[in-house]
Amino acid sequence: MNTLLPGLCSVTFRALPPEAVITLAAECGLTGIEWGADIHVRPHDRACARAVAARCRDTGLTIASYGSYVEAGSHITGQNFADVLEAAQALGAPNIRIWAGQRGCSSTEASLETRNAAAHALHGMAAKAATLGISLSLEFHPHTLNDGADASLALIAAARHPNLHTYWQPRPGIALDEAEAELEALAPHLSHLHVFHWKASGERQPLAEGADFWRPLLRRVGAMPTPHGRPRFALLEFVSGDDPDALRRDAKTLCNWLDGK
Repeated sequence: MNTLLPGLCSVTFRALPPEAVITLAAECGLTGIEWGADIHVRPHDRACARAVAARCRDTGLTIASYGSYVEAGSHITGQNFADVLEAAQALGAPNIRIWAGQRGCSSTEASLETRNAAAHALHGMAAKAATLGISLSLEFHPHTLNDGADASLALIAAARHPNLHTYWQPRPGIALDEAEAELEALAPHLSHLHVFHWKASGERQPLAEGADFWRPLLRRVGAMPTPHGRPRFALLEFVSGDDPDALRRDAKTLCNWLDGK
């Protein structure tokens, strides 16, 4: 039985207010939302975080995660982790997503000093989050220190904290067998999935066109235990044209797949 739950990344609709995102997610039959810290729930706006949490509860939606823009080990850009941690508490988020190092610096380009700084920062962040019962997960993304399975495993090992996990999402154009190998390698540390279907060029496509890719991956991940003992979400992200109707279409596809249809 697939234990993945269908959800939405609020950054998919940055132009919509939180209330509209909640209404749309509920209408589409999704069960949880990862709230972005850039627009919808900013780290300094605790009143907004509490209001969003209350509205989600009233609507029957789970707070899946808080998607921050903390860049572990970077002192140039990003958000302050202490502020993000307090906002996550106000939101009632069980997980915080952060970035591995400064965005734009890949694992192969980074110096040993950069990788060590990120690992040290991640250890401290994971420890602080653990004291509050909040898990910490890395964005899995090109041009970061967490841009592939080998890089991810090396960084998690260097950080040396059991409260540190990783998301997964496909690089545009990745083959199914490579994606399966990545997910198997990351299984002991795998948090949530970001789900979308893009051409290798980055052009967004209807999720249904990725059935041969996503259906076997979702079955495989659905059978994996979660490292943090909480539900794992398949979070829809960046639908075609940022169009609510595209979300309605993709959400129906995702829910059908997760129901085994």
